[in-house]
Amino acid sequence: MLEKLPDGYNAVVIGSTGEIGAAILERLRTDERCANAIGLSRGTDLAIDYKAPASLQDAAAKIKAELGEIHFLFIATGILASSDGASPEKAFSQLTPESLSEEFAINAAGPALALSAFMPLLPRNAPCIVASLSARVGSIGDNGLGGWISYRASKAALNQIMHTAAIELGRKNDQAVCVSLHPGTIESELSRPFARDRFTHTADECATNLLGVLSNLTPDQNGGFFDYAGEEIVW
Repeated sequence: MLEKLPDGYNAVVIGSTGEIGAAILERLRTDERCANAIGLSRGTDLAIDYKAPASLQDAAAKIKAELGEIHFLFIATGILASSDGASPEKAFSQLTPESLSEEFAINAAGPALALSAFMPLLPRNAPCIVASLSARVGSIGDNGLGGWISYRASKAALNQIMHTAAIELGRKNDQAVCVSLHPGTIESELSRPFARDRFTHTADECATNLLGVLSNLTPDQNGGFFDYAGEEIVW
C-alpha cells in the first residue's frame, strides 16, 4: 500500500471520524511502512474546525514540531446536503443562500484552508501524495442531469482548488501527486438518505479502492481527477 512513499512515511487524514476517513486511517495504521497516521476532526484530541481556521494552523504546527514532514495528506471532509435538513436541490427555485454558503464553506473553502496549513509540511525532495474526496457530480463535462446545484458547484470548486494546489506543489517537488477522487456511492451517513440503496461499495471497500488508485498514480498524473477504479474523470 502506497509503496511509492518512503519507508516510515507520515500520514494525516482530515475528517477522520467520517466513515471513509476512518476507514482510510485504519488502513494506514495497519501499514507496516507507515510510521505515523494522525486523524484530525472536530472530535479528535488534536481538534480542527473549518469554522476556526486557526485550528488548522495550530494542528499543522504541532504535527510539524512532532514529525517534521508528512508524506501523505488525505482530506475526507464533505457534506451532501446543508444542515437545515433540506434535500439537494432539484431546481434553482429551491436554492437558498444558506445552503449554498454552507456547502461551499465545507466542501471547498475548508479543504483550501487545510491545504494552506499542511502543504508546507510536505517534502521537497521525496515522493508525497495529497488527495481529497470529490464527487463525479462535480464534473462540469459529465453533468447531463442538472440539479444538486450547491453540491455540484462546491465540488467543482474543490476540483479547481486541488488542481491549483497540484501545480504549486509540482513546482516545488517533481515527485508529488495531488488529485481529486470520486469514491463512488458509499454506504455511509452522508449518502444513505439519498442513495436509495444504490451503493457501489462499503466504506471499507472504498478505502481499499482509493488507496489502491493512489498507489498506482505517478507524478505525470499530478493534478488529475480519478474515480475509485482509477479511471480519469473529465473536468
